Amino acid sequence: MDTRAFKRSLHHSDRYNRRGFGLGEEVAGSLEQAYQSDLVAKLRSNGYELQRGRLTVRLAEAFGFCWGVERAVAMAYETRRHYPSERIWITNEIIHNPSVNDHLREMNVQFIQVDGGVKDFSEVACGDVVILPAFGATVQEMQLLNERGCHIVDTTCPWVSKVWNTVEKHKKHAFTSIIHGKVLHEETLATSSFAGTYLVVLDLAEAQQVCDYVLLGARDVDAATRKAAREAFMARFAKACSPGFDPDRDLIRVGVANQTTMLKSETEEIGRLVERTMLQRYGPADLTEHFLAFNTICDATQERQDAMFSLVDEPLDLMVVIGGYNSSNTTHLQEIAVSRDIRSFHVDTPERIGPGNRIEHKPLGGDLQVEEPFLPAGPIRVGITSGASTPDRIVEAVIERLIQLSEA
Repeated sequence: MDTRAFKRSLHHSDRYNRRGFGLGEEVAGSLEQAYQSDLVAKLRSNGYELQRGRLTVRLAEAFGFCWGVERAVAMAYETRRHYPSERIWITNEIIHNPSVNDHLREMNVQFIQVDGGVKDFSEVACGDVVILPAFGATVQEMQLLNERGCHIVDTTCPWVSKVWNTVEKHKKHAFTSIIHGKVLHEETLATSSFAGTYLVVLDLAEAQQVCDYVLLGARDVDAATRKAAREAFMARFAKACSPGFDPDRDLIRVGVANQTTMLKSETEEIGRLVERTMLQRYGPADLTEHFLAFNTICDATQERQDAMFSLVDEPLDLMVVIGGYNSSNTTHLQEIAVSRDIRSFHVDTPERIGPGNRIEHKPLGGDLQVEEPFLPAGPIRVGITSGASTPDRIVEAVIERLIQLSEA
């Protein structure tokens, strides 16, 4: 499928909208009431610090809603205002934050149901309005909705669209896209649908396995060794590659892209590793024939991670990271705290804190657990950050609960 031609055609349809409806002023009050916070605004104006009794709160200097998320949520509110009586669907969570998605449900926005890992579009009818979330949607989903005669409101973050353009450039020049991402994450599913040949790697360790296989091609090894290596490679990546993927054929010309919410430093390291590998395999004169590099790291993700690195350099007794448990960018903020051996707690809602000196949280890579007592005795310095899908009002509520616990 010519995805570029399909997108051009879709963008010219009178049933497609990616610019909103000019109702920003009409929905501004609702957005402010639902998501903004006077307390957080005061922290920003006070050097990102709050002192209450024995508690000191240090807020990261970049956190919470990014521009792409604000845009997506505002467009969803505008859509309900523009279509007051039509049925409105959304193909996935608008963003990975439970309170924001609950607000949309209260506005009678229906979420496409998932059955056995497959989305069920059977109830979506001609003339219905369908919102594509900030992560985007697969090209197959867009095609289905377009053919069904739906009105499509596309809130895809422009940074995600930039990655799609990158993998389409890879495809145009017959390069395989090595995508740094989580293979079942909505954004990576969408990105891979725009790619030609692709391979998804979760982290640096998986990227190293790919590079080891590339370098194996230059070594003088027997047929049995080569066959075993190929079988092991395909067993590892069978569910993370395009149909018919052949590592011996498809790892000769490669480019790197990423899920925008991944850890920036790891994406950069993967890019450097792949470039060094292709340089070693094919030499400097032919490098451009075997490796393509484009910067697809999201500015907002980078800013929040940089602010987190600065925050964990300060003396902190513990760290609270706020955001949806399925939020990739929030998880990576938690990784930064863990890497510095700081007691850290990932919560998705304020209700996870209390009553009493307790917290229900999700450790990195683990299941929900309760820690009690939570706050230690004496003066305490708490660092706080939140993922790009977390409203300031949720951050405020978490801070208020911490204050209550510290005063108990």
